[in-house]
Amino acid sequence: MDADEAEICDYLKAWRDQFVSAREICRRAGGKWRYREDERWALPVLQRLLDKQLVEGDCGGHYRLITQQRKQSEKKRWISPEIQAILRRSGKNCGVFDLDQELDPDAGTAASELSPELENDQPAPALGK
Repeated sequence: MDADEAEICDYLKAWRDQFVSAREICRRAGGKWRYREDERWALPVLQRLLDKQLVEGDCGGHYRLITQQRKQSEKKRWISPEIQAILRRSGKNCGVFDLDQELDPDAGTAASELSPELENDQPAPALGK
């Protein structure tokens, strides 16, 4: 993280869960002399921060800092209960892995171990026999 990115992140820390306009960030984060030299100095820096997923933006050009708590609070859930029931009945242990993690090119799986979510749930008894 370079100095400009750190400056913007420090400014956005003061506005924890509120979106701040890009113009306001350009004005306040670098000081008034930086703003007078170039009124749009923070726009490429904000784009880099978006690419690194350190800030998030809305459609109006407002930005806020992404906190660890917000990242971890994303709840994992099934696409549909029918799929969950089918997988339970099959008796197979289907591992779930995070698509955001890099894949191991040799093994073709996620670099970290797969975390099975169905391990705690017992499969439904087979019908018939």
